[in-house]
Amino acid sequence: MHHSIEINSLSYTYPDGHAALQDVSLHIAPGEKVALVGPNGAGKSTLILHLNGIFTSQAGSVKVCGLKVEESTFKRVRAQVGLVFQNPDDQLFSPTVFDDVAFGPLYQGFAPDEVQARVDSALAAVCMSAYTRRVSHHLSAGEKKRIAIATVLSMKPEVLVLDEPTAGLDPRARRGLINLLRDLPMTMLVSSHDLRMVQELFSRMVIMDEGRIVVDGLTEMLMKDRPLLEAHGLEKP
Repeated sequence: MHHSIEINSLSYTYPDGHAALQDVSLHIAPGEKVALVGPNGAGKSTLILHLNGIFTSQAGSVKVCGLKVEESTFKRVRAQVGLVFQNPDDQLFSPTVFDDVAFGPLYQGFAPDEVQARVDSALAAVCMSAYTRRVSHHLSAGEKKRIAIATVLSMKPEVLVLDEPTAGLDPRARRGLINLLRDLPMTMLVSSHDLRMVQELFSRMVIMDEGRIVVDGLTEMLMKDRPLLEAHGLEKP
């Protein structure tokens, strides 16, 4: 059985010499939902951006869904790994919601009726079916976040990767997003500062700090360890 995500001894240094990742290894099984937590600058976003080739490994290896992430596989990898950025405006750039959600399947070369079916099912999955003709930029933060998720669901990925999904959402939108993520049946890696959400949704938690994985274990156990959380800039919920 292949892992959905298989990262082995990954290191990455930015051009200015800052070592963003140091010898990171992480294996996530199909269907597993894992939270990635840690202070700003811990390397969480850098790690996530390796999963669909925005960054490519300088040392170590990254495989998703059995595919080594490298230039020759980018198109296939990006169909398998749906990456949702922290700011939905980085993801939404088309005239209407339909165009945004249809973009991936069109790029993959699907026929118009298949594109339509995928858009319909992706919008239904995020409870946004009524928004097809709306202009993305006129939506609320919570609505934009849902549409951003729909833009990757339309690719039918095996893995969903989200960076700070609840950032900037009001309580109602946050609650709606948590319920949505709970119901999505795919492998998930979610980077977040929102430990209440992590506690509710993810049985496994990975703490990163200074470019390394410090601890990888059961959320229930780690959440009880206040000194551990505080040592890595995290507040016990």
